[in-house]
Order: sequence, then structure tokens, then C-alpha cells
Amino acid sequence: MSLSKIMRGSVLALALCFASSASLIAADAAPKPSSKWMIYFDHWSENDGELVMRIAPAQGDPVEITTRIPKDTRENVAAELLAGSLKGQLGGGYKVEVEDGEKVMIKTKGKTPKFVLSVASSTVTGLQVKLRH
Repeated sequence: MSLSKIMRGSVLALALCFASSASLIAADAAPKPSSKWMIYFDHWSENDGELVMRIAPAQGDPVEITTRIPKDTRENVAAELLAGSLKGQLGGGYKVEVEDGEKVMIKTKGKTPKFVLSVASSTVTGLQVKLRH
């Protein structure tokens, strides 16, 4: 094997390692606070369980909101259940709406600080939950 092929292979391997490391670092980076978050549901729940969402304001203490999700709950019903829990526990500083059936939008109102939304825990299997800001 020629030296140029070995060098080319080494450079390629190094570039691939760097690219995969950079994507892992980016994936591990904490999300930035935002004034609007969307929660997307897909599929259905395979068991009875609880979905716990964490709302962490830029200033203030985080709040965890628990929603019970029964077995065989489809995405649209899961969105309605979560929206009801959020409206009941977040208070007047947030606007919560169900959009397109399977999406829940949480938006700050007035001087409510931006926040980070995360799934604190879930015992629900099958129901997929995705977050975007």
C-alpha cells in the first residue's frame, strides 16, 4: 500500500471522527430559552402511563406538569390531555393551544420570561413526543 493511500485514509478517518464528535456535542448542548415551543405527538400509547413536562423559565424555578395518558390514546387525544394539564397548572403567563390536532403550542404572554421545555420523564410507551422551538 502506498504512503499516499495511507495518508488519504488517515485524513478521511480523522475527518469522520471530527464530524461525528461535533454532531454529538451539538446534540448534547442545552436548548436555549424561547418564548414559543411546540410539542408534536405521533402514534398512540401502548400502556397507561404519565408524561411529565418541565418548564424552566430563564428566571425562576422550573415547574413540572404531569399528564396521565391512558392505554391506546391516539396523538390527537394526547395533545388535548396535555393542553388541559398545562392550562390548569401554568397560570395566566402562558397561552396554550392545540394545533392541527396533534400539536400543542405553549407561548409566553406579557412579561413572562422565555423558557426551556423538556420531557422530564415518561412511563408511556409507543406515543412519540417531539419538541421544537
